[in-house]
Amino acid sequence: MPVKPRKIPQRQCVGCRTMKDKKALVRVVKTPENEVVLDLTGKKSGRGAYVCPAMECLKKARKSRALERAFELAIPDEVYDAMEAQMEQA
Repeated sequence: MPVKPRKIPQRQCVGCRTMKDKKALVRVVKTPENEVVLDLTGKKSGRGAYVCPAMECLKKARKSRALERAFELAIPDEVYDAMEAQMEQA
C-alpha cells in the first residue's frame, strides 16, 4: 500500500495576505491574559495569527490593524515595537 505524503499546513500572513507553509511563518499569539507576543516556537497557548518573518509584513499588519482585528483587541505601540525588536534578533 503506497504511503500518502503528509499535507503541509498552510496559513495566511496577516501582513501581505499570501498563503505559505505554517513553518515558514512566525506566530503572533494573544495569551489567555490578553498579552500579545511573538511565539517563535509555535507552542504557546492562546489565539494565534501568522506573519512572514519579514519586517515589511509586520509593518503592513501594524498599519492595516490586521492583528487588532484578528485578536479583537487594541494593541499599543510598545507591543509592536517589542515585536519588531524581537523579529530583528531572530
